[in-house]
Amino acid sequence: MAGVSEQRVVICVGDIHGFATKLQRLWTNLESSIDRSQFETATVIFLGDYCDRGPDTRAVIDFLVALPSRYPRQSHVFLCGNHDLAFAAFLRLLPPPSDGSAFSEGWKEYEASEKREGWFRGEGYEEMHLQGRRWSGNITVEFNTAKGTYYQGSIYDAGPTFRSYGVPHGSADLVKAVPDDHKKFLADLVWVHEEDDVFVNTDDGVNCCKLIAVHAGLVKGVDVKEQLKLLKARDTRVPKVEALSGRKSVWDMPEELTASQTIVVSGHHAKLHVEGLRLIIDEGGGYEDKPVAAIVLPSMKIIRDAEY
Repeated sequence: MAGVSEQRVVICVGDIHGFATKLQRLWTNLESSIDRSQFETATVIFLGDYCDRGPDTRAVIDFLVALPSRYPRQSHVFLCGNHDLAFAAFLRLLPPPSDGSAFSEGWKEYEASEKREGWFRGEGYEEMHLQGRRWSGNITVEFNTAKGTYYQGSIYDAGPTFRSYGVPHGSADLVKAVPDDHKKFLADLVWVHEEDDVFVNTDDGVNCCKLIAVHAGLVKGVDVKEQLKLLKARDTRVPKVEALSGRKSVWDMPEELTASQTIVVSGHHAKLHVEGLRLIIDEGGGYEDKPVAAIVLPSMKIIRDAEY
């Protein structure tokens, strides 16, 4: 067993959703609550969904892009969330399907929703991944009854993201308005991240674990190795990636991992849920009145941008 001094700090940051001020406050709180030398050498895993809903997507990505130069001794992992995948899809930054098929093949399964969701039909739509069209579309209903909020432009609430770059929602001009370093950030997002030798405090003491970080979770009843293979390959043949956008199907720890010392950490679910080694860190859910939160390992301490 490694000594306490050898137990590297791993920080998992939940969904930010365009709230730059919350992100800055959270970062300040993390810095002040973790030993300085441990913070400066920490592994920081951002769990995805940097854009949409909040007002400052551009400022959020500016902050994240600058971290490696500001904290050169930290390791930074930027996971792709379902919102980020859709943003990247609209900007035509996703890798093409590995089988040579067109993105339009993926529209067919969901075309019954096209009218209601008002899919994008502007410049470049013919070669766009389904989620890019949904993200930039104009939804025909105003109120999201499931969440009790009004839609902001599209099913993804992408209107604030467009405005943060100075263009109206659904404008093809966003492609030119997004800076190159932001495009590179979005193009490089990983769909899954694995980390070995992560220590975590449990009721049985300090355990050394493997960690798998994925935005929504791993799908029940599907071979984990096969899932990880497709996620690492960023398989864009799939119009909806369940590990990035699923709900009930990805909530639980996959059965084949329950017997191993494996942490599965996700955001996405608009909940803070810590059960054994299944960690869901998304207390904010993109709501104005809820916090952006992070979990610090091995302590399992929850840090928020402010006390709520």
